[in-house]
Amino acid sequence: MEAKKNTTLREGFLVKRGHLVHNWKPRWFVLTPDKLLYFKYEGGKRDSCQRGKILLKDCGITSPFLDYENRPLVIKLRTKNGVDHFLEACSREERDDWAGDISAATEKLRGPEGVKGPTLETTTTTTTGPQLHDINLIKVLESMYDVHSGIKMGNHLDHGSLYSNCFSGSAVVDWLVFSQMALTRVEALTLASALQEESFLWPVGLKSVEALRTAGLTEHFMDDSTALYSFSDSLKKRGSVKAETSMSAVELSGKVIKRGYLLKQGHRRKNWKVRLFVLRSEPAYLHYYDPTKDDISPVGGFPLRACLVSSLGDNGVPSGVKGNIQGNLFKIITQEDTHYFIQAPTQQQKVDWIEAIRQHT
Repeated sequence: MEAKKNTTLREGFLVKRGHLVHNWKPRWFVLTPDKLLYFKYEGGKRDSCQRGKILLKDCGITSPFLDYENRPLVIKLRTKNGVDHFLEACSREERDDWAGDISAATEKLRGPEGVKGPTLETTTTTTTGPQLHDINLIKVLESMYDVHSGIKMGNHLDHGSLYSNCFSGSAVVDWLVFSQMALTRVEALTLASALQEESFLWPVGLKSVEALRTAGLTEHFMDDSTALYSFSDSLKKRGSVKAETSMSAVELSGKVIKRGYLLKQGHRRKNWKVRLFVLRSEPAYLHYYDPTKDDISPVGGFPLRACLVSSLGDNGVPSGVKGNIQGNLFKIITQEDTHYFIQAPTQQQKVDWIEAIRQHT
């Protein structure tokens, strides 16, 4: 029985909010059938000391949890004792996979009698929700527009242009589910399409505008993090959409190909830190962000044109690498001959990242 308890169902990096000091720090999480363990990385290697655990029995899950501005990828766990834990994933896919696996584990812990307890508040529910004719679109719009609890507006990039005071299609769907305006993502998509049909929401940028133009009889609102929307021009007090073009906007405007948490060695101090890496194409760039902050302003990045990427062996410490490293190393040499040393969490992720980068060099 104990061996079963120690079975690893899933593991990987998540960014956790502290309890006493509300800062965000990356931790290595290990999901077992009855608990979620987390560890710290020191000097590029996971420590053997367990930093904490979250017991899953009677644990409630909210995903997506959208109370944090600029952090749309957070999962909230509430233990049976009422303690809240906030965990951020690197992508919507990772967030939904973690939430689904944790929810499945909590369901199994309820036992054959099906004792009722907290459930996963997410898009996986199959309960039939209200039909559109029962929904007051004006009230939905007013809730979405609320300065305090409404959808968060920000700056977004689309094909070299930086748009202000707008939001993505997937953010709208996330908000509608989180606010219980809709029970599933399918319902939320239908509701968002109705808001657009009434001109309460307007497409912004090439992708959403093109989707509206070619929609035909199908739902034309896009549950997509790169399709941008704004409130109609009749709603003035929260600002209007403006587009500006800059070199930084251009290099950040490419299509996101891959996102994930990797460890990067610093150029000066040679220390290892967890970074959120984002690979884009057209133009091909690799940017990295400080996950303790946000994914809006990268702390570094470089064009992939003419870059060389190579795998490094895990036997011994390669030249230029410092610290007690975990392994799964690879190196990128830019056109300007800058060397980046990177560790992936697993061998398979290392292979996947190398292959994805090579396709865009």
